[in-house]
Amino acid sequence: MTGPREQFRPADHPHEHFILTTVVGSYPKPKWLHRARDLYEDEEANFGDEHFEEAKDDAARLITGEHERSGLDVVVDGEMRRNEMVEYFAHRIDGYEFNGRVKVWGHNYFDKPSVVDEVTYGEEWLVSEYEFTSGVASRPVKVPITGPYTLASWSFNEAYDSEEALAYDLADLVNEEIEALVDAGARYIQIDEPALATTPDDHAIVGECLDRIADDVPEVVRLGLHVCYGDYSRIYPEILDFPVHEFDLELANGDYEQIDVFTETEFTKDFAMGAVDAHVAEVESVEGIKENILHGLEVVPPERLTISPDCGLKLLPREVAYGKMENMVQAVREVEAELDAGEIDVAPAASADD
Repeated sequence: MTGPREQFRPADHPHEHFILTTVVGSYPKPKWLHRARDLYEDEEANFGDEHFEEAKDDAARLITGEHERSGLDVVVDGEMRRNEMVEYFAHRIDGYEFNGRVKVWGHNYFDKPSVVDEVTYGEEWLVSEYEFTSGVASRPVKVPITGPYTLASWSFNEAYDSEEALAYDLADLVNEEIEALVDAGARYIQIDEPALATTPDDHAIVGECLDRIADDVPEVVRLGLHVCYGDYSRIYPEILDFPVHEFDLELANGDYEQIDVFTETEFTKDFAMGAVDAHVAEVESVEGIKENILHGLEVVPPERLTISPDCGLKLLPREVAYGKMENMVQAVREVEAELDAGEIDVAPAASADD
């Protein structure tokens, strides 16, 4: 299952080789959007729904353009409409409620939701976001969506006999949303499961969730799975059985110490690899990023390699986030040119059906 990748190659791509470039999802919000949210939440500010929706539209338009200007092949809107990766969806799923913020680490708080009844699909989650972004973008748009295992793990469960049963019901809802996204034209959907890295013994539960998510999704739609940093040896090679085209993994932050995990057993899917560190507020050099990209070519040939930042960039200064994207794209294009010239040797492509 290597996936429908060529549809994302730009018509004017300058090289014979094509290494796909994208981002994981989140991006720093403009400062004025934070101010707009403060005004919206202030009952005395006379800043209503119409004003706040306009502000979010403007931010989404701005950041989508920023992604395109950096040269990315596939863009997102930087998740300008989302406040947090679980909270955003819990507000849109019937069966959830909120009872106040909880401390997660240091001085950071999370509005952790509670599941108090059977979860059901109410309003759409991301279709409007996708339709707006694809309407203002001139490049393909990817849709990141928080996965059911993380939605279950990062919530209080007050209604189900087990977290596993909750995750399976949530997976059915994610499948329903993806069907709506596909009907709206989405062709690249990324499932975010950061919780898998912290509880890798549950990879079989995630696998069952993904089976439900992928059910009846057309083959033309590219499905990816993003997993944050963790001990990948505890989930690999078992994850190769997951019904996704691409695995997006956080490796730059660990200085590629785990890259050998993915060469001991042949990597038969597409490999999306972080080539810049989302946790460091410095822009890596083009030459340094090129060296990072070569690690990816140890795992898969260029026609199955995707390059992105390690994770979402929302906690970085905006100029740093942009610099990372711009240098990352430049590094990829230079590696492609060197591949065309035969200056880089790579192993032949392996078929997922072998």
